[in-house]
Amino acid sequence: MSQRYDSFTTIFSPEGRLYLVECAMEAIGNAGSAIGILSKDGVVLVGEKKVTSKLLQISTSSEKMYKIDDNVACAVAGVMSDANILINTAMVQAQHYTFAYQEPMPVEQLVQSVCWDKNYGFQLYMSDPSGNYGGWKAAAIGANNQAALSILKKDYKDDITREEAIQLALKVLSKAMDSTSLTSEKLELAEVFLSNGKVKYQACSPDTLNKILVNDGLTQPAIKEL
Repeated sequence: MSQRYDSFTTIFSPEGRLYLVECAMEAIGNAGSAIGILSKDGVVLVGEKKVTSKLLQISTSSEKMYKIDDNVACAVAGVMSDANILINTAMVQAQHYTFAYQEPMPVEQLVQSVCWDKNYGFQLYMSDPSGNYGGWKAAAIGANNQAALSILKKDYKDDITREEAIQLALKVLSKAMDSTSLTSEKLELAEVFLSNGKVKYQACSPDTLNKILVNDGLTQPAIKEL
């Protein structure tokens, strides 16, 4: 009779392993890459959208980037149905905290990817299915994350600006993605920054993202037919 070690997240196998957690980590490792970079004036998130077929209609809604609260945003990788549950829970918790205390929920309590905190400034956090989390200056999850981290370790600098962080994130993703070319159909980009003293979340439009890719030499400009 099977001991069903792979059925619950709280049952250890005789070897001391949690198979469900390991399966979840493997799903993240095979998912589209997501890059987060902390800059001196904000946080940049870039995610790879997996396009499984050219025949599929491109979704107009966000698949990788989510706004949790006015001061918190996150990028996800892995099983999206699981991610949606976590995101909805985080949104509810953030609103409950704001309703109860009349102030934004501290970032570490929410344990999400990126936000502005009045005590610590901009912060970047990464969490995984095992329940572990930590603060990072630059982080990568998903497919080829080790190669992405190697580039981030080499090119990241403490005084990086938001514009430079965008360039670095796109450069890293171009090396980590399986695709040979970057387009707005395969990417999502979001930023969290201060505007007029208030925290602002901004998702990059496809047209703006294409212009950035062309300016950075990561894709060819579209050819217009006469």
